[in-house]
Amino acid sequence: MSASITRESRWKIVVGAVLVQLALGGVYAWSVFTPVLHMGGWSKTHTQLVFTAAIVSIAVAMLFSGTLIRRWGPRPLILFGGSTLSAGYLIAGLSGTTSFLPVFLLIGILAGFGIGLGYMVPLVVAMRWFPDRKGLITGVVVAGFGFGVMGWVKLADSWGHLLENIGLSNTFVVYGIIILLLVMIGGRYMVFPEVEAGIKSLNATNCLTRREMLRTPEFYIIFAAYASLAASGLMAVGLMKLYPMELLMNSGVERASASVITGTAMGVFFSLANGLGRISWGAASDKLGRKRSVMLMAATQGCWFLLFPSLAGSEFTLYLGATLIGFNFGGNFALFPTLTADLFGADSVGDNYPVVNLAFGLGGIIGPTLGGVMGDLGDFTMAFTICGFMCFAGSFITLFLKSSVHRFAAEQDYQIEPVSNSSRS
Repeated sequence: MSASITRESRWKIVVGAVLVQLALGGVYAWSVFTPVLHMGGWSKTHTQLVFTAAIVSIAVAMLFSGTLIRRWGPRPLILFGGSTLSAGYLIAGLSGTTSFLPVFLLIGILAGFGIGLGYMVPLVVAMRWFPDRKGLITGVVVAGFGFGVMGWVKLADSWGHLLENIGLSNTFVVYGIIILLLVMIGGRYMVFPEVEAGIKSLNATNCLTRREMLRTPEFYIIFAAYASLAASGLMAVGLMKLYPMELLMNSGVERASASVITGTAMGVFFSLANGLGRISWGAASDKLGRKRSVMLMAATQGCWFLLFPSLAGSEFTLYLGATLIGFNFGGNFALFPTLTADLFGADSVGDNYPVVNLAFGLGGIIGPTLGGVMGDLGDFTMAFTICGFMCFAGSFITLFLKSSVHRFAAEQDYQIEPVSNSSRS
């Protein structure tokens, strides 16, 4: 496959990467199932625990992805990860179970693990093919993950009406089949460039190993900032359908209409803005710098969270709030991988970013769990206030980030060793 791709035709890689990310993005469609599960006797905390399990499983599985990319190659790894994700939905659907524990294990743990195995593949491959446009191309690739939310949500809800027409279990089966098809098609293009393709090595002489990265204060700064932003964002994502539904129904809107409105807010406005935010923040960071972009994104996100309770009770202001929050939330997934590559080396990003991304897993424990508890208490306003101040904290923490990790390495008087071909991801 790589012989048929040249520098001029390398955009085929982007198309394949976006298809793969579309398949992996179904995790954020979980909120579309929560009203059905609540009517089946699930508590808000139970529904948030499945989402939490998926986020944690993604983070843990990503730790192994750098090693597996080197050993297996990108195409076999993405096919295995995608098949694992698909199997979680297919088994859950074909078994017909809607009980908490089986769904928790199959969609929370198994499907989440499949996503984590595959998530780094399109990012690493795209960075290898586009070393000259790192921020933009990372944003474009991860935008597929964000745009996927719209397709998955609307397929089950107001466009495809799957939940209404075929029920929850059969919807899981359809999801599993579509995921497998997307991964098989996009995975064909997940290959590294050959030397003759004209793509230069990605600064292999300026890479820190995972152990060296852990010796720098930069790692702990971006880890703390990312954890704050992830916890706030994931907490909000888990509540942004339930809270507006309650407000709309309290104002006299029928349940069916409220479900359509909130589904549109999350499945269309949030999703589209999420994808556009990934591209826009990635491109902006090439101009503004990663540190400044993270600080700006986090600070403005904090403002939108504080404003959201006043926007959530009306259809059009809800759409506005979902758009603003989705746009900034998407920026995390473009900025932190490229920030990791800039600080610690692009050739080692496959090993190092999964460790940084553990912050997202930590946020996935704190945010949705706290959101579920506060949702059961009915204190949504306080929940979004907490989200806002978490974002302000993330912006402030980023202020202490140095512009170059190599300067810190020099101060500590240790040598940054090149990453050998055998250890590059």
